[in-house]
Amino acid sequence: MSPSPTGYADNGGVRIAFDDLGGTGGEPLLLVQGASVTRFWWPPGLVDELIARGFHVASYDNRDAGQSTHFPAAAARPVTALFRRRPPAYTGEDVTDDATAVMDAMGWDSAHLFGHSNGGLNAQRIAIRHPKRVRSLATSAAVSSDAGRAKLLWYIRFGSVARMARLRFPETREGDIAMSLAISRALASPGFPFDEAEALSRIEKDDVCPVRDDSTMGRQLGAHWSGGRLADLRVPAVVLQGDSDQLLRTSAARDLARAIPGAKLVITPGVGHDLPRGIWGRYADEIRAVADAVRVR
Repeated sequence: MSPSPTGYADNGGVRIAFDDLGGTGGEPLLLVQGASVTRFWWPPGLVDELIARGFHVASYDNRDAGQSTHFPAAAARPVTALFRRRPPAYTGEDVTDDATAVMDAMGWDSAHLFGHSNGGLNAQRIAIRHPKRVRSLATSAAVSSDAGRAKLLWYIRFGSVARMARLRFPETREGDIAMSLAISRALASPGFPFDEAEALSRIEKDDVCPVRDDSTMGRQLGAHWSGGRLADLRVPAVVLQGDSDQLLRTSAARDLARAIPGAKLVITPGVGHDLPRGIWGRYADEIRAVADAVRVR
C-alpha cells in the first residue's frame, strides 16, 4: 500500500505534520517521537508489527521538528533548558495540544499512545491533560513527568550526552546523513546488531539532520509543564525500558512505573536508547496487551 500524503493539523496557527501509517479500521494508535528527531525515525518494521496487532497507526513531527512549524526563539542549550524557570518558546501544555490536533485531523475522538524518549514524557502529559482523548499509555526510554530537577540530574547519563555533543560533521547533505547515523550508532542497543541499512532508510527521509541544532532540542526540552501529576492517570499503562540505555538510568523507568497507578514495568536486557529490530515484536505485544486492558476495565 502506498503511504498517505503528509497531512497537517493546526493548533492555534502552529502546523503539525503527520502521517497516516496504515491499519485503517483498527484501533487508533498515535506515536509520539522524542526531541529533535522526526516522525521518519520510527522503524517501519515496528509500525508493521503494530498494524498486524490491530492498530491504525499515525505519527507526527513535534513542533520545532521536521515539517512542523519551527520557532525562531532565542537559543537554548538542551541540558540547561531543562532547568530554566521560563520556557524558551512554548509550554508543555502547548505540546500536548499538538497531539490532540493530530487526533482531530485523523478523525479520532481518542487514541492509544506510544511515546519514545522525550515523546514518552510528552505522552504522559497528553494523558494527564486530555484524559478523555487517551485510551492507554505506553512509553519507552522516558523519564517521569513528575521528576524534579534533582531526579533529572540523577537519571541522565551526562557522559553520553557530552560525547554526542562533541560530534562534528560538515554542513552538507552527506554530513547530515553521517551525523544522524553517528547519533543512531551512539544510541544503538549493545545487545542487538546495529542495522545500518535500516537506519539509513529512515535517516535519508529527512531533508536536513534533525539532531544538528542544539537550539531546537533546547526549546523542546525547555517546554516546562505546570499541569497535573501522574497519580491522576486512570488509563492502563506500560513502561518499557532497556537496561543498557545510554542516556537514562533504569531508575527513571522504575520511578515512572511506580508513579502511574497500576502501570506495568518491562525492562529488556541489552536494549539501549533506541528501538532495535529484535524487540519490535515484543514491544508490539506489550502495547497490544495494555490496549486490551481497556476493554476489561
